[in-house]
Order: sequence, then C-alpha cells, then structure tokens
Amino acid sequence: MMGLSNAPAPAPYPADTIARNPHGERLDHVFIVDLVEPGSRVLDLGCGRGTLLKMLVDKKQVRGTGVEIAEERVYAAVEKGLSVYHGDIDEGLSDYPDAMFDYVLLSQTLQQARQTVLLMRDALRVGHRLVVSFPNFGHWRPRLHLLLRGRAPVTHSLPYEWYDTPNIHSLTVKDFRLFADAQGMRVVRSFFIGRTGEAHVWPNLRAEHAVFVLEAGVGYNDPIHAGP
Repeated sequence: MMGLSNAPAPAPYPADTIARNPHGERLDHVFIVDLVEPGSRVLDLGCGRGTLLKMLVDKKQVRGTGVEIAEERVYAAVEKGLSVYHGDIDEGLSDYPDAMFDYVLLSQTLQQARQTVLLMRDALRVGHRLVVSFPNFGHWRPRLHLLLRGRAPVTHSLPYEWYDTPNIHSLTVKDFRLFADAQGMRVVRSFFIGRTGEAHVWPNLRAEHAVFVLEAGVGYNDPIHAGP
C-alpha cells in the first residue's frame, strides 16, 4: 500500500470560497461531473470527505476510488459508502498499474502537493485523463493586495495567512499552462471560475479558480487567451 507521511495532513481547501450554482453545487464539481462519462473508472487523489466522488457515483455511476491522508476525512468518506483509502499521494501511485483509470482527479489538491511533477506524471500513467483544479494566484485581487499593501495576499479565494496556509505552491493559470507544455501534457479542456460564475475572458486575471483536463502527449493545445 501507499506509504504514509509523518507530516500533518494539510487543511482541506475551504469549499465556500468557490462559486456555486442555484442548487448549491460547486461549479468546479459540476464541470467535472459533466465531463466524466457514465461508468468511468475514477481515482480521486486527496478526496477529502468524498463530496465530489459521491456526486460522481450518484450521478454518473462511476467506479470510484479515493485516497486521503487525513484519517477523519477517510472515515467521513467511507460513511458515504465510498471506497476510500488512507494514504499519502506524495509517495507516488506504485500500487496502481498502468491505465487502470479513465480519470484521475486532483481537485484543489495540486497546490498542496510536495512532489508535483512525480504526482502528475504518475497520475497520467495510471489514468487516461487527469483533471486538475486549483486557486489562481494571478487573479486581480491578490495582485492588487500585494501591490497596495505589500503583504502576502489574503482574499476571498485565498483566505489563509502566509503562516497557516496549506498551500505550498502559488501558481497562476499562465504558470500551469507553461508547466503542462514543458512536461509534454496536452490540455484538452479548461474551465475558469470567477466570484459568481464562469470567467470567459482573461482567466489569468479574472478567474479565482481554474480546472484543466490533461492527457499525455506532445505539444500544447489550449486556445483560450489567458490575458495579462
């Protein structure tokens, strides 16, 4: 089984910072549920209490597996009837054979991962597609906060102080696109979320959260212009 780290489990990303639809569902979760085909095999890395995985099981009848480092969140997910295991995703995914899953999810997890390249490459080894979502540090509010106050930003979408944040990576939409290109990962779809809904224009400046769908491959295929 996956090794367990002695480091404390990172705090879950606050769900109330992400825009929701009229039914109270997070827009990033809705996009992912709409994306995944019925009956798909799904691995949710850093699945927390299993909210997204439960939506996928209920709405798309996926064959879902989750991995979570915090024991109390594992118990909460298992109580929902989910197959969730206690493990540290930074230790790699050696327990899983190649192409075992149709989708691997890193939902609001990437910015807390220590071994980013290892984790993403391993995810694309065991899964056909990788879905990544994260808070966009390039949004105009963090930029303005840093410019005017000269302090690490604390905003609606980035609610932690520098000394207690679970985020160890501060990435932007542009950063991620460049990273994916450098790693030979092809962006097949993307979705950007502002304060109240989808951010269609200049997502690097206007989106508080981003979702990318990746496949292994050579080249870069994401036509949306990020803006400044």
